[in-house]
Amino acid sequence: MEYRIEHDSMGEMKVPADKLWGAQTERSHENFEIGVGIETMPREITHAFGILKKAAAIANHTCRPEKMTDEKLAAISAACDEVIAGKLNDHFPLVVWQTGSGTQSNMNANEVIAARGSQIAGKEKLLHPNDDVNMSQSSNDTFPTAMHIAAVIAIEDKLIPAAEKLIATFRRLESENEDVVKSGRTHLQDATPIRFSQEISGWRSSLERDVELLHRALEPLHELALGGTAVGTGLNAPKGFDTAVAREVSNLTGKPFVTAANKFHALTSKDELVFAHGAIKAMACDMMKIANDVRWLASGPRDGLGEIHIPENEPGSSIMPGKVNPTQCEAVTMVAVQVMGNDVAVTMAASQGNFELNVFMPVCIYNFLQSARLLAEAITSFNNKCAVGITANRDKMHHNLYNSLMLVTALNPYIGYENAAKTAKKAYHDNISLKEACVELGFLTAERFDEVFHPEEMA
Repeated sequence: MEYRIEHDSMGEMKVPADKLWGAQTERSHENFEIGVGIETMPREITHAFGILKKAAAIANHTCRPEKMTDEKLAAISAACDEVIAGKLNDHFPLVVWQTGSGTQSNMNANEVIAARGSQIAGKEKLLHPNDDVNMSQSSNDTFPTAMHIAAVIAIEDKLIPAAEKLIATFRRLESENEDVVKSGRTHLQDATPIRFSQEISGWRSSLERDVELLHRALEPLHELALGGTAVGTGLNAPKGFDTAVAREVSNLTGKPFVTAANKFHALTSKDELVFAHGAIKAMACDMMKIANDVRWLASGPRDGLGEIHIPENEPGSSIMPGKVNPTQCEAVTMVAVQVMGNDVAVTMAASQGNFELNVFMPVCIYNFLQSARLLAEAITSFNNKCAVGITANRDKMHHNLYNSLMLVTALNPYIGYENAAKTAKKAYHDNISLKEACVELGFLTAERFDEVFHPEEMA
C-alpha cells in the first residue's frame, strides 16, 4: 500500500495515499480498533455532517466573507454535495466506539471535505480542515447538530412513511371485513363478539397515535446546537452565525430547523433524543402487539386458531414438509425487542451530560438511528410481505364464534349474571350448547332463547 504523510498538532502520520482523510482521522482509525468495518459511525451521521458543513460555510460566507471567500465556499460546497450524496463514504472509516464527543468524526468530515474541496478547486491545500471547514464550529456543537439532523430525517422521511403505508393497508382491510363477526378474546380467553374490522381498527388507531407522538417529538429535535462552539458560549463564532447556519440547514433539508435557545442545554442534554426514542419505542410496542395478534390469529393451520390466512413466503421447516411459519411477524417482534433494548442505551447515554458536554453521543445516536431504521424497514417488510395479503377465514371465525361460551353474556339482561354463569358452566361441563344448557336449567324456553340470542348483533 502506498502512503502519504499528513500532520496535525501532534506530529506526522502515514495515511493511505488513496484516502482523503488526514492525520487525526488516521490516529482514531489506529487507536480504536473496536468494531472496525462493522460498527462504523452511521452513514446518516456522515450525511448530516455534509449538510451542516455546507450550511456552516454558507453562514460563514455571510458573516465573515473576508475569511470564507467565494472560492473557498464553492470548494467546500462541492465537496459537501458529494458527502451528502454518499459518494465519499469510503473515506469515513471511523467506528462508533471513539471519543464520546464524536470529535474524531467531526475531524474526519473536516479533513475529507478540505482534501476533496481542494481537489475540486485544483489548488492543493486551498482548504484547511480546522481554519476553513471547521470555521466557527467545535466538535462539541457539530456532533449534537448532526445527531438532530439525522434523527429528524430518519423519523420524518423513513419511519413515519413506513407506518403510514401499513395504516393504509389496515384501513383497506377494515372496509373489506366490516361484515365479519368473530369471537373477541381477553386474557387469551374467549370473550364477547367483535367485528374483525373493529379488531383491525385497533391496530390502525394505535399506529396513528404513534405517528402523532413522533410528530410531537420532531419539534424539539428541530433545535440545533450549532453556534454554541466548545461549551455553549459561542466562542470564536461571529454574531448571528447560529441563526444563519440553522436557516441554511433548513434550506438544505427542507425541514424547519432553528437555533437552540440555550446552547448550554443543547451541548450537554440529550433529552430530545430520549423523548423521540420513547415515541419510536411506543411504535415498536404496538408493532409487537400487532405482529403477535396476527401470528396467533393465523396459527394452525388446523390445530390453532386459524381465523386468518397470511401469505406463504417460504418453507418453514427443514424437517417438517409443508410447514409454513409467520416469519414476517417474527422479524417484527425481534426488531421490537432490539428497539426496547436500544431505548435503555439511549437513556443511559443521555444521562451522562457531565458539566458542559455529553460524552456518550456516538453510542446514543448509533442506537437511536438503528431503532428508526430497523423499525421502518420491519414495518415496510411486514406490510408488503404479510399485511397486504391478510384474509379472513370466515368459516373458522363463524365456528369459533358460535362455539364460544361467552356468548352467554347476551343473556344477562334476561336471566341475570348468576344464572348466565350457571348456563355457561353447565354448557362447558356437559359439552352441550348454551341453548341446551339454558333450557335444561329452566331459565328460558327454546323459543324465547332464539328470540333474544343473536351473536352478530353483539358486536
